[in-house]
Amino acid sequence: MSDRPDVTVVVAVYNTMPALTECLDSLVGQTIGHDRMEIIAVDDGSTDGSGAELDRYAVLHPGTVKVLHQANSGGPAAPSNRALDQASGRYVFFVGSDDYLGREALERLVAMADRNESDVVLGRMVAVGDRSVPHAVFRSTKDKIELVGSGALYAISNTKLYRRALIEKHGMRFSEALPVSSDMPFTLEAYVHAATVSVVADYDCYYAVRRPDDSNITYRARFEDRLQVCRYVLDLLDRLVGPGELYDEFALRLLKVDLAWIFGENYLSMDPVRRETCVLATADFLEEYYKALFVRIQDRVAVPQRLRFHWIFQRDSRTLTELVRVDTAGGALPPTFLDGDRAYALYPGFRAGADEAALRAFRLLGPITGRLAGGTRLLAAEWEQRDGKDLYLAVRVLVPVLGDTDSAVTRLRSGALPKSVENSRRLPPEAKLPPPVGEFVRTSAPDATGTVLTARIPLPPVRTKLGARVYVDVAGSTYEIPIRTRGLPMPLARRWGDTVPYRASANVNSKGRLVITTAPLWEPKPSFRTRVRSLLPRFKRKVIR
Repeated sequence: MSDRPDVTVVVAVYNTMPALTECLDSLVGQTIGHDRMEIIAVDDGSTDGSGAELDRYAVLHPGTVKVLHQANSGGPAAPSNRALDQASGRYVFFVGSDDYLGREALERLVAMADRNESDVVLGRMVAVGDRSVPHAVFRSTKDKIELVGSGALYAISNTKLYRRALIEKHGMRFSEALPVSSDMPFTLEAYVHAATVSVVADYDCYYAVRRPDDSNITYRARFEDRLQVCRYVLDLLDRLVGPGELYDEFALRLLKVDLAWIFGENYLSMDPVRRETCVLATADFLEEYYKALFVRIQDRVAVPQRLRFHWIFQRDSRTLTELVRVDTAGGALPPTFLDGDRAYALYPGFRAGADEAALRAFRLLGPITGRLAGGTRLLAAEWEQRDGKDLYLAVRVLVPVLGDTDSAVTRLRSGALPKSVENSRRLPPEAKLPPPVGEFVRTSAPDATGTVLTARIPLPPVRTKLGARVYVDVAGSTYEIPIRTRGLPMPLARRWGDTVPYRASANVNSKGRLVITTAPLWEPKPSFRTRVRSLLPRFKRKVIR
């Protein structure tokens, strides 16, 4: 191996057998070759044989694999720092000892860095075992990305290629004072100092593994640990760049990911006293770091997360607990409350008629197609006939809206929906709809899950195929929701009409949507003149007109 390898791979190890073997195999098998790389693995006091496995690989691959042993430090920061002190490569790559790399990963990453003089290179990540990995930043390979808007701020782990000169120039090391997520400030600082950050997205570089027993240190973090990391990284960012777009964007990321993580199932598993402690501690943190900032960024946070922080600011652990229970329970989303040109999600704590400041956290912004489609449900469909002549389709549909629901109607529309529409769509402002036909009654569902829309629609005596759809105005936009039958039995085909009898049938199409088909029961017999004309050549038909 040359005196100065292209890349030093750093592996901090603590009790990761047998996954460690797969990790090491992926490293020694890299196509970049042993003459261009070194592997420095630091055993942080493992007790499961990980240290012995490292020593075995050092014997098998002398000059490439270097192993250091130390007493347990409690986290990956200290062993990573010790490896950095020993590193000699032009670049450094960090890999978790329970993860593994694609065979060409290092070769591709180093080539990208050399070609573009990159200081940091991200390689596409793949989740293994329900592990969470970023996706937005890996949409395409790019020689240079901006930190804001690229998704880079959501790819904040240290599992990247770094120019070692950048690390040493700025004296960068992992904070050993942080119990978890010590790689977050390290990566963020590298981002800030980097002249060029690149992305390799056309190859699966890094396979991130979630252990079956959830023993990854990140998944075992206490809320105190999370808050400590958030304080540390916001203070660091304030020193590095000060107030501005980058600070705001990263603070938003902390809200959506790290702080929201605290108030999920982990929160519900706490006893009431610890929940109260958690809420008060987080409220103190938010008051210190987010009091003014939250007003600017809250509309960019989804309603359930926004409400979490609303109730934390209010120090209301009781309503917060109700909210978390509802939000983590699965199933249908809470209904939408319509109030003029505004729409609100009816999560616990909503009070209709409250002032706008109190309601802002509940307000739905942007399209809500999924929310409407998920809660719309056919309750009944049947035929009704008057005087044995006119035929009506009578349907009852639960629509997940309350409040100003007078706009809710059912229409029978010809023509298929665009293929891109899975469940519902927001119509463009220029869309023109015919006036609704039929009779409509709207009543609140007994369980307050929405409005029961009862429609009685006359069927035209023509040959046609019509899709049954609900239309409702929400916050200034009209939504079109195809009615899905969800396994509900359909009425049998019905005959109606005297002179020319027709047949109506209620069917379910391939997407599970209700379709009404009408057609003559039999074709009327054509007149003698019509039959003669059909037999004549086209030019002679004009003569007998």
